[in-house]
Amino acid sequence: MAASTPHPEADTDSVQAGPISLGIDIGGTKIEGVAIDGDKRLLACHRIPTRKGNQAVHDDTVTLICHLLDPVGPNRGPVTVGLGIPGRVDANRGIVDDAVNLGIRHMALGPAVAKTTGLPVRVENDVNIAALGAASQADNTLIAPGTTPHSEAARDQVRRPASEPGRDGPRALPDQDDHVVAFINLGTGLAAGIIREGRIEHGASGAIGEIGHISVDAHQFPCKCGQCGCLETVASGAAVEALWPGIAHPLPDLIAQASKGNRHAKEVQDIIGHGIALAVQIVALAIDPAVIILGGGMSKTGQPLLNLVTEHLNKSAACSHFIASLRLPDRLRLAPADLPIAAIGAALAGRMAADSRPSELIGKEIAS
Repeated sequence: MAASTPHPEADTDSVQAGPISLGIDIGGTKIEGVAIDGDKRLLACHRIPTRKGNQAVHDDTVTLICHLLDPVGPNRGPVTVGLGIPGRVDANRGIVDDAVNLGIRHMALGPAVAKTTGLPVRVENDVNIAALGAASQADNTLIAPGTTPHSEAARDQVRRPASEPGRDGPRALPDQDDHVVAFINLGTGLAAGIIREGRIEHGASGAIGEIGHISVDAHQFPCKCGQCGCLETVASGAAVEALWPGIAHPLPDLIAQASKGNRHAKEVQDIIGHGIALAVQIVALAIDPAVIILGGGMSKTGQPLLNLVTEHLNKSAACSHFIASLRLPDRLRLAPADLPIAAIGAALAGRMAADSRPSELIGKEIAS
C-alpha cells in the first residue's frame, strides 16, 4: 500500500507539538482519511479501497491511521481519531450496528481501534460527520444560489452569542454559538445531519435526521424499509436510478434531457425536484436552521441541482405566504465537491474523543 501523501497546501515541516486530529470516513467503496492540525490546516490525506467485515474494517482503519501520521512526523502533540461509518452508531460507546454495505452486523469499532492504537477514538454516523465537515466550511466555501459566501444573504445569518443551558460540553466547532446547520445527504439514500452550537445532534435513539423514511409521497413507491411512499423513493440517488435507469450519471442526464423538451424526463425531474424540495421544507420546518447544505453524490451535479430545488421551493412559496416568508432558497448551499468534508468532519468530531468519553471505556471492548 502506498504511503499517504501530504495535502498540496500542507506544510508538514513546520508542524509543531500541537494537537493532530485524524479523520476517517469509512464508506462502502473507499476509506478516506485526513490529518489536520489545531488550526484546521489539512496536513495529509489518503484513501484506500474498502474491504468488508469486522476484522478488515478494523485493520484497514488502523493501517490508514499509521499512513496519515507518517508525513506529519514525530514532532507532534496529542493525536485524536474520529471515525465516520454508515449504520446505527452509539457514539458514546463507539458501537456500530447494521452497517450492511460493510458486512458489519455488530462491532465495537471505537474501543477496538483505541485498544490497537492507544489513541482516543470517537465514532459517528457517516451523515453526521459529513454534516460537521460541511458546517465547518459554511462561512467560507459553500456555494449559495445567486450569492457568494460574503453576500448580504450570508451576512443575514447572524450568530447569537447565547448558549443553551446544560450544553457546556466539548464542541467540535467551538465558534458556532447558537448557529444551527442542517446537512441533507442526497446519496444512495436520504438522511439529514443536524449541527447545533457546533455539536452533532443525536436524538434519543440516534435516529434524528432519518427523513428518508417519512412516508409522505403520493406516488407510494415501495421502500426497502417496508413502507410505501417514503421520501427516499423520490429524493435520492437510488430514486433517480430507478426512475431514469440505464445511465451512468443519471441526474445530470435527466436535467439535460428535460431541458431539451423530453416529456418523460420532465415528468421524472419534477418528481425528483419536488421530493428534494419537500425534504428541505421538512428540515426547515422541524429544525429551522440558518443554513441548509445539500451534499452527497447528487450534490456533485452542482448549480443545476440548486436551480431545480429552488424552482420547486418557489412553487410552494407562490401559493403560501408562510412558506415564502421562510426564504428557504436563501438558506440553501452546496457542499464543496473538492474537499473530503466527511473525513474533515470525522477529524473535528475526534477532537472531542479525549474530553467527552470516559477514559476507562476506551480500549475495554473489542470487535465482535
